[in-house]
Amino acid sequence: MAVDVEIDVELLKSEIKRTYASVSEEPERDFIFPTGRVWAEDLDYPPELANVPEEAVESFAGVANPWQLGRLKPGERVLDLGSGAGTDSLVAVQMVGERGHVTGIDMTSEMLSKARAAAEAMGAANVEFVEGEAERLPFPDERFDVAISNGVIDLIPDKDAVFSELFRVLVPGGRIQIADVTIQNPVSAEGRRNIDLWTG
Repeated sequence: MAVDVEIDVELLKSEIKRTYASVSEEPERDFIFPTGRVWAEDLDYPPELANVPEEAVESFAGVANPWQLGRLKPGERVLDLGSGAGTDSLVAVQMVGERGHVTGIDMTSEMLSKARAAAEAMGAANVEFVEGEAERLPFPDERFDVAISNGVIDLIPDKDAVFSELFRVLVPGGRIQIADVTIQNPVSAEGRRNIDLWTG
């Protein structure tokens, strides 16, 4: 859906980065959305969650469980869109095994640092974390078999650009497993301009 209301996109991105930097740096803080291992367990995450280091899971801020849409296959190449501190990427890397590969992308440097440290602590060599934005993915066409995302696309005003990029980087017949927030009623123009409603 194209954005038809003027939104200061740079301000929005700055506020999103600030919010999720706080989730990374102060995971024990109370946010207006649930976070952490207990939340992921409440969402009935797969058993691989138990092997993900606490430094990643303590900053988990997903909204639902993308793994309810299916498990990954050994050898698959996976994109984790909005990977945050790396929880979903590190679940994915266990599913795809040594022949597979997982690439997490996020725009928050604090989250990426945490994800990289957790991957190293876990000894996961077939995962990488890249800084970038969902509307302009820094990857070649048809690079991934599967794209996963949890609670990220709802934060981005230009959803058409996000889905165009996902389709571009997926192989023909690739699949998307998204857990996200949806609404049932239209949001007013004033509501769509309210940065606080976008960020949390």
